[in-house]
Amino acid sequence: QVQLVESGGGLVQPGGSLRLSCAASGSIFRVNDMGWYRQAPGKQRELVATITSGGNTNYADSVKDRFTISRDNAKNTVYLQMNNLKPEDTAVYYCNAGVRRVGYNRDFRYWGRGTQVTVSS
Repeated sequence: QVQLVESGGGLVQPGGSLRLSCAASGSIFRVNDMGWYRQAPGKQRELVATITSGGNTNYADSVKDRFTISRDNAKNTVYLQMNNLKPEDTAVYYCNAGVRRVGYNRDFRYWGRGTQVTVSS
């Protein structure tokens, strides 16, 4: 099996910064695309940012120029640097990854359990 474990959430004031991390572990042959999604109370889960194994990135318009996604392929870890945080960024942030498991010839998609980010004064 494969696990995704997020860390780095918390409470921050508007204008502040946080850095989220998500590490994939388990029976992994290769981690392909990785990404961050978020879900605010009463709203649907939405894409925040994604990154391919080659480093190509994609961002939601609402976070462009404020958030930066990156990854360390050697550690099977993806990061989300969040700057200039706003109250509307408050949500549970989930890590997502497409993984080729050892012994399989197709990718599986996994989700982490989420980490809470609260932006409030």
